[in-house]
Amino acid sequence: MDNEKKLQTVDERISGLRDLMRERGISVYVVPTADDHTSEYVGEHYKSRRFITGFTGSAGTAVITLDEAGLWTDGRYFVQAEKEIKDSQVKLFPMGEPDVPTVLEYVKEHLPEEGVVGFDGSCMSAKLGESFADIAEKKHGEIKSDEDLIDILWTERPQLLGENVWVLEPKYSGESTRDKLQRIRKEMQEQECDSHLIGSLYDIAWITNLRGNDISHVPVFLSFLYMDCDRAVLYCFYENWSEKILDYLKGEGIEVKPYGAVYQELPGLLKDSKKILADKEIINYKLLHCIPESVEIHDAKNPSELMKAVKNDTEVANTVEAHIRDGVAVTKFIYYIKQGVGTEPISELSASDVLRGLREEQPGFLDVSFDTICAYGANAAMMHYSAKPEDYSDLKPEGFLLVDSGGHYLEGTTDITRTIALGTLTDEMKEMYTRVLQGHLRLANAVFPKGASGQNLDVLAREPMWATGLDYRCGTGHGVGHILNVHEGPNSFRWRSTELDSAKPIKLGMITTDEPGFYQEGAYGIRIENELLCVEGPKTEYGQFYQFQNLTYAPIDLDAVIPELMSEQEKGWLNQYHSRVYEVISPYLDEKEKEWLQYETRAI
Repeated sequence: MDNEKKLQTVDERISGLRDLMRERGISVYVVPTADDHTSEYVGEHYKSRRFITGFTGSAGTAVITLDEAGLWTDGRYFVQAEKEIKDSQVKLFPMGEPDVPTVLEYVKEHLPEEGVVGFDGSCMSAKLGESFADIAEKKHGEIKSDEDLIDILWTERPQLLGENVWVLEPKYSGESTRDKLQRIRKEMQEQECDSHLIGSLYDIAWITNLRGNDISHVPVFLSFLYMDCDRAVLYCFYENWSEKILDYLKGEGIEVKPYGAVYQELPGLLKDSKKILADKEIINYKLLHCIPESVEIHDAKNPSELMKAVKNDTEVANTVEAHIRDGVAVTKFIYYIKQGVGTEPISELSASDVLRGLREEQPGFLDVSFDTICAYGANAAMMHYSAKPEDYSDLKPEGFLLVDSGGHYLEGTTDITRTIALGTLTDEMKEMYTRVLQGHLRLANAVFPKGASGQNLDVLAREPMWATGLDYRCGTGHGVGHILNVHEGPNSFRWRSTELDSAKPIKLGMITTDEPGFYQEGAYGIRIENELLCVEGPKTEYGQFYQFQNLTYAPIDLDAVIPELMSEQEKGWLNQYHSRVYEVISPYLDEKEKEWLQYETRAI
């Protein structure tokens, strides 16, 4: 097969994949968005789903049969996906919509009797792989998971290389690796497990207090961590690491081994084990089959997932500082946009560059926490729109500019969205903006009993939209990692129970975003986002109550607000927030910026 000549378009790649499927007797081939660790965002080497479908969003699954090619993605990406796959045979299956089958339902329906389901076992979660195996078994078929067919087709695939790492010092992490290992081992004992396999890159980075650069804007490093009562082994690309890092790990009680050796060594490590703690939603299908049959698998969440979601006092104090620095950058950016639009050329791309430059001026800045979403007009209706050099819009003195962005600082991670009025707005746009703001304020000022979950609280943000029969096709908020993935569980705000497990209680020390929105396809998009820290509220005869501390400081655009739609309480909340924004941010501004901010944070 002449790949260089034949596989230029998506349809040609799909045709090439089908040729390989026929050679191997595969009826259905599944390509998830995943690496060996089922990470949310993946490095360039792992972007197989993008290669085979042309869809560039961060979430989605491709299913290729001998007759059809389907793409499943969530509500954040419906508009973007339709646009990116329109010139190919790929059909969009919008997840969660009426009469749209899930990936599993589709495979079950389209797998013929005695058919074969194929996928790369190292990039498929163990749980999902078992589900496909169950479908194949019921059809008297089988699974073929030992070969990555995309790798055969992808002749210019980026190499898999681990980069150097660095230590997050105790003044930023607040807890040593030894202490974290001890806490996890105690949890293992309580769950009657004598071994533990961790595949989550976020958990491993948190446990080891190391940060890396193997995924763009996610400071993690490719690795697996095996633990038992006496031993901890880190499988990683340590060949590229400094002696200082290796000495640090040794001092914390961690051995290092080559990254890929985990697949060969795991059976030996477990030869005396009776029960292993392993989250099948995270460890991959290939690793699952490296665990000896004699070892019982306790399928449960990694204890470190909840531990890292509950920020310690050091992390909280540092995160507060990170948000002040970030708020200064974002406030200066809004000032630049408000003053510049209509008087100088500004595009989505140049605006993003200006915002990054303002963040880079802040002490402790490391990187942006994700690719900035700077979306003007109709582009903002695509929730995760990304301007490109070959496809972007120029700003005009009318309509909305939506900017969703964030930064990694030595002190912590930020995520903030502001929708900026650039000029003339329709009455509808102002009404929708005001309703989004009402939902944002109601959630931010919630007081709730200990034990309440994000699923309980989500209605507060949605009710102003639901009251008019409207909604937004995504969650209202997600947990935020500490110099890790900007999307972190188990905490979230969403009324549907999902993989982020929104039914879990919101606990003291958790940081969750508050970002309701509204997206009118082909017209505009609105989102207002702050980060909220769960803190203690009043204690009454009905028990302990919790509330939120707003971490984010930047003005919310009053030019788009209809005050008459808001209650006195809602206006009071907004005025109180804006008073605090001015108090915190104004000392870092020059006189013109300070005068402008005073007006932008005026009481309504």
